[in-house]
Amino acid sequence: MIQTLRKLVTFDEFVAKYPDNTGKRYELHDGVIVEMPQPTGYHEQIIVFLVQKFLLEYSRISLNYGIPKTVLVKPLESESAYSPDILILNLPNLVNEPLWKKESTVSQAESIPLVVEVVSSNWRDDYLKKAADYEAVGIPEYWIVDYAALGGRRFIGNPKQPTVSVYTLIEGEYQVSQFQGSDACGGKQRIISPTFPELNLTAEQIFQAGAYPI
Repeated sequence: MIQTLRKLVTFDEFVAKYPDNTGKRYELHDGVIVEMPQPTGYHEQIIVFLVQKFLLEYSRISLNYGIPKTVLVKPLESESAYSPDILILNLPNLVNEPLWKKESTVSQAESIPLVVEVVSSNWRDDYLKKAADYEAVGIPEYWIVDYAALGGRRFIGNPKQPTVSVYTLIEGEYQVSQFQGSDACGGKQRIISPTFPELNLTAEQIFQAGAYPI
């Protein structure tokens, strides 16, 4: 269970205490400090796998991108701040980020080609709140990796299956494409990424990286 401290705080108050010295992770959701659950080993294996794949791909095509350890994404019009599981930064644009130097925080779509959330017990945040706020920021591409099929049936279908949902910003709104272990004919689905159109990666490879049975 996520433990939520219900005292409303501003972003400035939140970031003054973030991170603390306990090793715990927190996000700010509309003024509410939310303690993030301790991830499973499967969850972390998938993050490691995807970071390796993304790093190899943007290095191969000579994009000046980077994947930081701890950076906040702040929608400008709300008292929220998120710490994505994977955040790809467009490094040259960081000079335009007013909160970058002191608070390692980004708010501009130009700085954020792609974010990834690997689903855990707080799946509603990934599918509802973060999808809406990342869309509002204008982040071009947002992946939800639901390796354990935790999300609601309205998001991943019935019966529920492990699913990678790729949200692509089109005319200011997210359109979603979904990828599972195999298609209706039993073939393996290569994930289509607008940021990395030549990326050779399937949903099944991601799920296997987490040692989750398909």
